[in-house]
Amino acid sequence: MPLVCLADFQARAREHLSKTTWDFIDGAADDGFTRDDNIAAFKRIRLRPRFLKDVSEVDTRTTIQGMQISAPICIAPMGFHCLAWPDGEMSTARAAQATGICYITSTYASCTLEDIVTAAPSGLRWFQLYVQPDRQLNKQLIQRAESLGFKALVITVDVPTVGNRRHDIRNKLNLKMNLLLKDLRSPKERDSIPHLQMTAIDPSICWNDLSWFQSITQLPIILKGILTKEDAELAVKHNVRGIIVSNHGGRQLDEVAASIDALTEVVTAVQGKLEVYLDGGIRTGNDVLKALALGAKCVFVGRPILWGLACKGEHGVQEVLNILKKELRTSMTLTGCRSVAEINQDLVQFPRL
Repeated sequence: MPLVCLADFQARAREHLSKTTWDFIDGAADDGFTRDDNIAAFKRIRLRPRFLKDVSEVDTRTTIQGMQISAPICIAPMGFHCLAWPDGEMSTARAAQATGICYITSTYASCTLEDIVTAAPSGLRWFQLYVQPDRQLNKQLIQRAESLGFKALVITVDVPTVGNRRHDIRNKLNLKMNLLLKDLRSPKERDSIPHLQMTAIDPSICWNDLSWFQSITQLPIILKGILTKEDAELAVKHNVRGIIVSNHGGRQLDEVAASIDALTEVVTAVQGKLEVYLDGGIRTGNDVLKALALGAKCVFVGRPILWGLACKGEHGVQEVLNILKKELRTSMTLTGCRSVAEINQDLVQFPRL
């Protein structure tokens, strides 16, 4: 049976993966309320289509940080892709390059940055940083990514400690004994250490530290994990170049707002002074359209990418991205939008309670 939507890939991936791996990918903090609400919140929003417009040609192209992408649908940072497919992030990078979109590579990638770049030399890549307690290690990682042609630095801000992920605790998941995270080791250690003791994420990072990061790189800095107008305003004050509205896929603090519900507050707060993106809960082209209508410049997709990878490797990731692109084009056509620039808040409404 062909896989025609993201839910099909989800079901097939669950069959392919071990219970421990599936629980890790699908898992959430505490009761999983926020993970599930990320998806449900999109379904509470209704579309307001406009008709009798010439939609014989529909263009999904847009730009992020001045770089053109084929559609406002990109790949969120996730670690440990080799859990889903042997070539891991190299396959993901090739798929992103083939579809003309951006791939954010995680600090916790299971392939080296060099191998990822070699696999997809012309792909658009951003580098995501979990801030490490060793400041020199942060500097080395950032400057290495910059020298390899990564085009932005994405600093994840919502992990001063790892969320309470019950499935992983029950399964006694021990990633540090199963995976070699080569990017967090020196060149000699990358070749000689069989296992990595995963380093702690620095819980002391604060707003004033951003100036240090800005001093060591020319890359635009994007903050991932912002959910409130107060933090959005601080991001503007500290001259960052973008925000990813995100609750970490419900994997950190449970019972926070769904990403799409937090989006309008953040977009309003920044007043167009920086680009705002969104991740969390994107499962259809309609979801993408709704996020763009509410002010997101682009969406980043997480778990569905790993579903595609688990099913068919590089080709599965391409299929997931192309399904979303095709669905977005259909949604734009049926709502009267000939380009991404024509998508605006008039296209959506929230039902009265």
